[in-house]
Amino acid sequence: MEKVRFWRGREFPKGSHLVRSTGIGIGFYGNSETSDGVSQLSSALLHANHTLSTIDHLVLETVERLGEAVRTELTTLEEVLEPRTELVAAARGAQLQAEVVAQQLQGLAFWQGVPLSPLQVAEDVSFMEEYRWLAYVLLLLLELLVCLFTLLGLAKQSKWLVIVMTVMSLLVLVLSWGSMGLEAATAVGLSDFCSNPDPYILNLTQEETGLSSDILSYYFLCNQAVSNPFQQRLSLSQRALASIHSQLLGMERGAVRQFPSAQKPLLSLEETLNVTEGNFHQLVALLHCRGLHKDYGAALRGLCEDALEGLLFLLLFSLLSAGALATALCSLPQAWALFPPSDDYDDTDDDDPFNPQQESKRFVQWQSSI
Repeated sequence: MEKVRFWRGREFPKGSHLVRSTGIGIGFYGNSETSDGVSQLSSALLHANHTLSTIDHLVLETVERLGEAVRTELTTLEEVLEPRTELVAAARGAQLQAEVVAQQLQGLAFWQGVPLSPLQVAEDVSFMEEYRWLAYVLLLLLELLVCLFTLLGLAKQSKWLVIVMTVMSLLVLVLSWGSMGLEAATAVGLSDFCSNPDPYILNLTQEETGLSSDILSYYFLCNQAVSNPFQQRLSLSQRALASIHSQLLGMERGAVRQFPSAQKPLLSLEETLNVTEGNFHQLVALLHCRGLHKDYGAALRGLCEDALEGLLFLLLFSLLSAGALATALCSLPQAWALFPPSDDYDDTDDDDPFNPQQESKRFVQWQSSI
């Protein structure tokens, strides 16, 4: 077995310390990989929350604009165009179509009022990850210090330092076995989850949110086998917007010359319609499954690739650490037997004039000379 030479020509085994040093390096790498995976999971949740919040905001803004247009501009046009019954009918038709658009758009904010918040989940995950990362860093540093001071105690042949490090090694050994059990259980559970995560996440999300399986399947699976559950609402809204646009053009052609006061509400309606169409196109893009499914895939990659890989390295670190610590504790009694009976004389210098051994020699020489 490989050995290291210390003072006084004595030798002690160092294989366990090399294994511990290797394990500590693996532990730092695994801790970093796990942290990167959890960070990717949190980032994906935050991006998904931004998408859902944007959908809710666009729907709310568009519905409010359309409601304001119905209450003000279209009502004003009905009053102004009262002499022309066909124009009044066009204004009422535009009003009905605007109400249809608002009603259909309200059904697009599917995440509104859902108790499960991706933002809250991301914050909870980040909070727990900070403490997990810090706990492992402290454990790694503690084991590194124990390893270094144990070597120092053996090199200096300091019995009190070896005793203290033996107690600390027992503590670290218990922590290593505990962390190894926790890591093994987590790795097994995470591996089982990552083998087929879609059904579990679908059932859990449906239970927590109360959303229909059609909506959840569309975003989690995002394939041709699952149709867009909002396609009918989007089609109706698009046709209603096109109808409003054509009715506004008809009123503008037939009413501006005869009713100059109708020009201002018509221009305001056109501006509202342009903003509504812009928001509608944004909603179509955001409601497509590509964006949210991309966030879902990024979250799974962070959890099932980086985090799981880091967890396996941490498991290897705990295994190496526990084995090396157990070996070191078993070898310490042999090292203790090689220590000198007393440290007092071994640490003194032979040339020291106050050395008791040198004083005894001088006393013997003085008696001989007499």
